[in-house]
Amino acid sequence: MEATVQKHVQKKTARLRMKRALVQLLLFAREQALSCLFPVVIFASLALTKIVPLPFLPRYDWLLIICLFTQWWMVHSRLETVDELKVITLFHLIGLALEIFKIHMGSWSYPEKGYVKILGVPLYSGFMYASVASYICQAWRRLEIKLVNWPPFLIVFPLAAAIYLNFFTHHFWIDIRWWLSALVLVVFWKSRVTYAVNGTRYSMPVAFSFVLIAFFIWIAENIATFFGAWQYPDQAHAWSPVHFGKVSSWLLLVIVSFLIVATLKQVKGNRSGGEKTEQGWGN
Repeated sequence: MEATVQKHVQKKTARLRMKRALVQLLLFAREQALSCLFPVVIFASLALTKIVPLPFLPRYDWLLIICLFTQWWMVHSRLETVDELKVITLFHLIGLALEIFKIHMGSWSYPEKGYVKILGVPLYSGFMYASVASYICQAWRRLEIKLVNWPPFLIVFPLAAAIYLNFFTHHFWIDIRWWLSALVLVVFWKSRVTYAVNGTRYSMPVAFSFVLIAFFIWIAENIATFFGAWQYPDQAHAWSPVHFGKVSSWLLLVIVSFLIVATLKQVKGNRSGGEKTEQGWGN
């Protein structure tokens, strides 16, 4: 009898745990979806303008208008803070500089017409990089992200700079992306990111979070190229999936994005009198 009761209690406990895990997963998915608002708007706009031609202006210019309006609306409705807008603007400029160089080197192209272009690059393209920063900033705030065992600034900044510069220098010198990736594993081996869902904190290795974000961006890149956001040389005649090897490039870009956001959060915390606690750098 006692064994039967104990077995019943164990089953009930297991069901409650599964129910709570499912609730937590759904809440986590909701916060992730809200954090992806700006990227979703961009992809929806790519699809819409591909299927339904808009009048008066070229498609690339409409995409720029939509991105600008979305950013204004997000700040005006307080879905995004002014500080987050500053970070997004920084990433727009960083991305635009990379785009101009890559177009010049023939890595990809923007074959459609557009009035608002700089050296062949439509201005809306910088927002695709900025959308990565938007996601990171939104998730950081919504999930109350904290960093544990974060490396010093004098290590993080040169690493981020080296990763970004390699996107340029590998066209003239050796590509050291794999060396940089290995260095990232060494530098962040003990680092973890913690996040809160419904009052409960979870954690994962920082390096693993980089890989996850990069993989989903690669999926998003396939969607973007399918709707003509940009075009790789092997997609000139017909669309084909982006090579899986591009995940490594997105991985490095995610690392740069995350390091910049984390550093800015750290600097802001220092200026506002925040202190580094045992939990690490918070939001």
